[in-house]
Amino acid sequence: MSCTARDRGYRGHQALAGCLWCRTPSVVAWRALSDQAVLAAAPPRTHTSSIRIGLSRGKRPLPISQPRKQSMGIDRKVAIVTGASRGIGAGLVKGFLEHNYRVVANARAIDPRASPDVLAVAGDVADPNTAERVVGGALERFGRIDILVNNAGIFRSKPFVDYSQADFDTMMGVNVAGFFHLSQRAIKPMVQRGSGHIVTITTSLVDQPLLAVPSALAALSKGGLNAVTRSLAIECAGTGIRVNAVSAGIIKTPMHPAETHAFFAKLHPMRRMGTVEEVVEAVLYLDAAQFVTGEILHVDGGQHAGHS
Repeated sequence: MSCTARDRGYRGHQALAGCLWCRTPSVVAWRALSDQAVLAAAPPRTHTSSIRIGLSRGKRPLPISQPRKQSMGIDRKVAIVTGASRGIGAGLVKGFLEHNYRVVANARAIDPRASPDVLAVAGDVADPNTAERVVGGALERFGRIDILVNNAGIFRSKPFVDYSQADFDTMMGVNVAGFFHLSQRAIKPMVQRGSGHIVTITTSLVDQPLLAVPSALAALSKGGLNAVTRSLAIECAGTGIRVNAVSAGIIKTPMHPAETHAFFAKLHPMRRMGTVEEVVEAVLYLDAAQFVTGEILHVDGGQHAGHS
């Protein structure tokens, strides 16, 4: 009896390369293996990322953020966070520490930290000397830089003709020059190690301007950061360095008084403001997603997609 006759109950058998009966590989043959044999033949799997995402057979989905087990080895990652004294920046410091990173925290004014895992460096990111101290301090204290989060930024909403020269200088200094100074200095040691990650916090107002929130200078500066994210991602792709951005909607931070929340919530299709924790989760996801680079990840309640 031919193999196709013996196995006629399996639809589409003739399209398979072999079967159980003639001892050539087929889908049926593989399915006949015991689970134990398959596991024995499979190479061991290890998880090195700080976040595990996805589905496991017979289990619930794993949460997007799972703190890593404490490790005192030299392999602990080191993150630099600018604008770290409050809001998203403070949330990032907290999130990285919870995932066993060591952190260099920068802001214009920032209190020293008692923790041996945090180095606080005060200074204006628009000043190249601040970048030297931040990067130099990270290498001296922790010996490596794994991720730089360019979070420091200034947003001023006003009609375009009302912006002053001081507004322009300040916003371009922090938003653009700050990115340039920190990223350029951080990338150099990353290239030497053969790995690293740059993440920049931008705004979805670049993609979907709002008449209620005039923001031409934000579009000029943050839009440039979106563009350079893609450009650097291509330039650095062969070096092991990834470059991404998180494009945020309007986030509940101390810069937005409680009485403004209802107004800002209506500017998002999801009819609410974002939270600091949601931005932190996005940054942690990007740091774990090793095949993602050149991505502008929108965390904005659908704001970039259009108006509802």
